[in-house]
Amino acid sequence: MMGERRSGQGALFYEFSLEAHVPADHLLRRIDQLIDFSEVRAELAPYYSTAGRPSICPELMIRMLVAGYCFGIRSERRLCDEVHLNLAYRWFCRLGLEGAVPDHSTFS
Repeated sequence: MMGERRSGQGALFYEFSLEAHVPADHLLRRIDQLIDFSEVRAELAPYYSTAGRPSICPELMIRMLVAGYCFGIRSERRLCDEVHLNLAYRWFCRLGLEGAVPDHSTFS
């Protein structure tokens, strides 16, 4: 007798690595090896105010834009959707599985 597939409680802990799921020959891996984004924050620091809410990380924004340019994503709304869904984009943007993707209006 074939029973119903029941969805129970999800696991409390998952062992998942984005690193293992992004192919070694992926374009974003090559870009990540060639471009050093570590100095972005220091270069842009003088343009940010010390008052108010914290901003979105400028390195994240630039990484998202680079991924969008490389893969022909012209819309900021679509770019945010793609980064939310695509594991390689999440890996490149250093978001992990649970990292929040900025709202599309952040770019404008």
